[in-house]
Amino acid sequence: MRSFSVLAKVLLAVAAVKLGLTLVSLIETNRGLVRILDFVREPSIYLSALLALIALFFAGKGRWIVIGIFALSAAINFARIWPYSALAPTEFPLPDDVDGMSCARALSLNVLEKNKQYDRVTQLIEREKPDILLLMETNARWVEALQPVLSQYGYLLTEPLDNRYGMTFATNLQVDEAQMVANTSANTPTLYATLRMEDGARFEMIGLHPRPPLPGESTESRDENISNAGARTLSGLDNVLVMGDFNDVPWSHTTSQFKAEGNYRDPRAGRGSFATFPADYVLLGWPLDQLFVKNDVRLESFAILEDVGSDHLPLVANVCVGLTQSERAAPQE
Repeated sequence: MRSFSVLAKVLLAVAAVKLGLTLVSLIETNRGLVRILDFVREPSIYLSALLALIALFFAGKGRWIVIGIFALSAAINFARIWPYSALAPTEFPLPDDVDGMSCARALSLNVLEKNKQYDRVTQLIEREKPDILLLMETNARWVEALQPVLSQYGYLLTEPLDNRYGMTFATNLQVDEAQMVANTSANTPTLYATLRMEDGARFEMIGLHPRPPLPGESTESRDENISNAGARTLSGLDNVLVMGDFNDVPWSHTTSQFKAEGNYRDPRAGRGSFATFPADYVLLGWPLDQLFVKNDVRLESFAILEDVGSDHLPLVANVCVGLTQSERAAPQE
């Protein structure tokens, strides 16, 4: 160690801390400080690669020890995000085979409550013309500002709140039933809706926006919110679409469990993480906004859209559903 350069010693200390945090992140716990480490796995890999390169060219003696520690940290993180790398297998083709199915365009966006760029969000909605619209962090001011575009929808359900967990749902599809309920907290509503395509094909929709993990706080209530959301639907249909700002990454224990227990499929699997937050630094960000489909709900397209003034990027998809055997036999209204 005495013969190591100052840079080598500094990089060795950074590498040791980084590896320690990576190992801590593997602990299954509801401690918010530990759960936050799940969010930065992907940027952490890039940081390890950059620092390893610096060590290779400038650290001198001891560089291989430093590089080895950075490589181990990166390998552990990559193993966790592996299903969401382009090297992993996909869960279904994209575009999927949607012949004979009815399709609708769905858009979700966390607008950022303090954001006042209403016109950019309005222009996004008018351009994309989603048949299904889910907006999060909408308070009364947001609902009022978006009223001209929201009034174009046949069905509107809002729960404006000033705590950053307000929600707005609008659709031009037929709504058999819809409600916003509190799974674990009256201040974080979850949307449940049973929707019907023009040809009568029905599916359930869940819109979710739980609280994020925070240092010094337990994630138990928030994890329960995510778990409860996938455990129920209004009409008990097998075809389900889930959208929203999960305040969680898809490779976390909580969201992975939600996905596995509900038999959901993720269009990002095998295609990349599709980071949506923070919007200004998305190349170093993480995927907080999720979309899952179940059973015979298929996707014709899936994309992350441009920055519209929020700290999240919008998520849009063409969602397709086929008639079940019983729906084909039922007389059309």
